[in-house]
Amino acid sequence: MTKFNLPKWMHTLDNPRVVDHYMDRLDTHGVSRRDFLAMASAGAAASAFAAAAGLPQIAVASPNGKLAFISAFMSNEYNQILNGAFEAATKDLGFSYVGLDSQFDGERQFNQFEQQVTSGAQSVIFNLADGGAIKSVSRVAEQNKVFVANVWDSLPWFTPFEASDYYTLYTVPEEFEAHRAVTAKLLEAVTEKFGGGDIIGVTGTNGNLTDLQRSRGRDDAFRDFPKTRLVDQLPGKWNREDSLKATEDLLTRHPDVVGIVAQNDDVAQGAIAAIQAAGLIPGEDILVVGADGTSLGAKSIHSGKQLATSANSPAYAAASLAGRIYDVTHGWTPRASERLLNWRSLTVTRENVEGYLDRYVDNDGVQPFDYRKISKVLHPDDWDPQAEVFPLDIDHAWNGIAKPEGWQYPKAYAEAKASGEWDAVRIEYADHYKITFDGPSPNKKG
Repeated sequence: MTKFNLPKWMHTLDNPRVVDHYMDRLDTHGVSRRDFLAMASAGAAASAFAAAAGLPQIAVASPNGKLAFISAFMSNEYNQILNGAFEAATKDLGFSYVGLDSQFDGERQFNQFEQQVTSGAQSVIFNLADGGAIKSVSRVAEQNKVFVANVWDSLPWFTPFEASDYYTLYTVPEEFEAHRAVTAKLLEAVTEKFGGGDIIGVTGTNGNLTDLQRSRGRDDAFRDFPKTRLVDQLPGKWNREDSLKATEDLLTRHPDVVGIVAQNDDVAQGAIAAIQAAGLIPGEDILVVGADGTSLGAKSIHSGKQLATSANSPAYAAASLAGRIYDVTHGWTPRASERLLNWRSLTVTRENVEGYLDRYVDNDGVQPFDYRKISKVLHPDDWDPQAEVFPLDIDHAWNGIAKPEGWQYPKAYAEAKASGEWDAVRIEYADHYKITFDGPSPNKKG
């Protein structure tokens, strides 16, 4: 991060009266003294301080600005956990917050976005019901100077660079390797237990980008386990009820199934319920794996009903995105390589599930992340991503999906890769990664 030599008058900021004086002059209503002093060490805040000395003024955004999370659907546990983590993160960072449910209706979601913009929201984070809506969202965000960010579904080959600086971040777990790894756990286990056999897939929603990425990873894993075969699949629509029905249908068609690859842990819960309804024992007669690392998924692994999950931690999406919004609303500007990011999931099995439960599930209200330390504004020198974070490779992420006619790599993205910035950001984030994703919570005493 850029460092600034502060003028002599700024060295008096250890005096609370001086701090209050400059806060009044800068009209920082709603900003705590602690946040104001933390921002003083960041380049954006240095510019704001300079305004008080008579230089061109740059406003300091109030951390009391409103952040809205508009979910594609709150009906599954992942989004419920994510919503709760946003509430905790925004409380720590000083934002007001609202979480909204679009009930898997893209038009409703866009209308909710426009309502939030009209009501003065400073930033909006999406789990899109329809990835194609990101173009319209980006246009409205730019027109109204509202920062937006997106997790999960999106429009392939459309990046923040085709939008504006107000589309600050698209971030997702790296899904191909994550779902490949959890599928490999299943195929290894059924090969050892049953000598191989038939596997079925219960997917998410047809055409959904995350569903496509996870399916690619799942399918690739079969290359290493020739005694297993994927015989059929049906969509579970990311929720337990539809997944139960889909699994019941698949088990009727294929009574000799020994394994199920579920596209997330809510889908896995539906599959487990269908196995039990068929008079079979999950974890014994049929093995099940999922994705995301929800509370019920982790508990099912602990009880033996589910074999594994690729845990990206729902709370981490909130931690990462809330930290980004805090930074950009306080003057920090991301490099090109920081506007498309992946984070690494953890494969959770019975061998390591207790540590995961302790930090992410049965944690007695102890938050799993230090939400403030993710911020580069609040922690310019010792910020910590608290997960393995690295630039997203769009060729890898959208492999197998046809590019639009005439599509070209965004100039900023291509230049970042050619100049070495892309690799430098990867190294920098790795160097700052101290609070490990699979360790204890940084907020846990002792």
